[in-house]
Amino acid sequence: MVERRDPLLIVDGLNVTFDTPHGAVAAVRDVSFTLGREKLGIVGESGSGKSQTGRALLGLLARNGRMSARQLSFDDVDLLRAGEAERHALRGRRISMILQDPKFSLNPVMTVGEQIVEAFRVHAGVSRREARDRALAMLEAVRIREPRYVFDAWPHEISGGMGQRVMIAMMMVPEPDLIIADEPTSALDVTVQLQVLALLDDMLARRGAALIFISHDLNLVASFCDRVLVMYAGRVVETLGAAELHGARHPYTRGLLACQPRVDGDGADLPTLHRDPAWAR
Repeated sequence: MVERRDPLLIVDGLNVTFDTPHGAVAAVRDVSFTLGREKLGIVGESGSGKSQTGRALLGLLARNGRMSARQLSFDDVDLLRAGEAERHALRGRRISMILQDPKFSLNPVMTVGEQIVEAFRVHAGVSRREARDRALAMLEAVRIREPRYVFDAWPHEISGGMGQRVMIAMMMVPEPDLIIADEPTSALDVTVQLQVLALLDDMLARRGAALIFISHDLNLVASFCDRVLVMYAGRVVETLGAAELHGARHPYTRGLLACQPRVDGDGADLPTLHRDPAWAR
């Protein structure tokens, strides 16, 4: 793991605002963090700004969105000053994003293999045959038993767990330095979820890549990540080591943890999260 003094990514004072018919809405407010070659979890409720933080790093905001920051740099590339061509060269090749649900992320009118080949050729500039061989090797690397069958399959012909493996293969084939995973296992059952996480962890270790893992599942993040950012109303309210998450002090984090169902619970109703307006200031 790269030491914190030599970060791969620096985010300082990130703000994301959306213009709406009812006025400007601040989705991300003054978010700051650094990232080395580690696994950083970002947790919080829906609407807390997790996904918009990840999308802002890639410049993938809706047309009515605006981004600003004091500093936003990736491996000495100034993302605030970078032109669209430079950002386009980074996307996929050096920074990849695994989206939430393969049912909506994969193109339904292209076979699985065509999509992986396209992703690799765009960034590597190799022949179609070389890209096909690399795609098949990557499908095998993500532990798909019949890579040639899946290569020729349509997205609707594969299961959710296999679809998520395909998404990981597609994002990992250019060998990026940073992966942003937005709820990559939320559509999977627990057994497949653990398999996919183990696979992702193994590929990150072999590549030496960094990960931003966006999730609402605090228990999952605590067991999988190195550090955690807790977001509420677009702001980071607490930063701590993943192993320390269950000992968090902020009342919002404590409230989220209390709302998590437990197998060994007493069967009582889960508590309702109390929100203090001061947390959003």
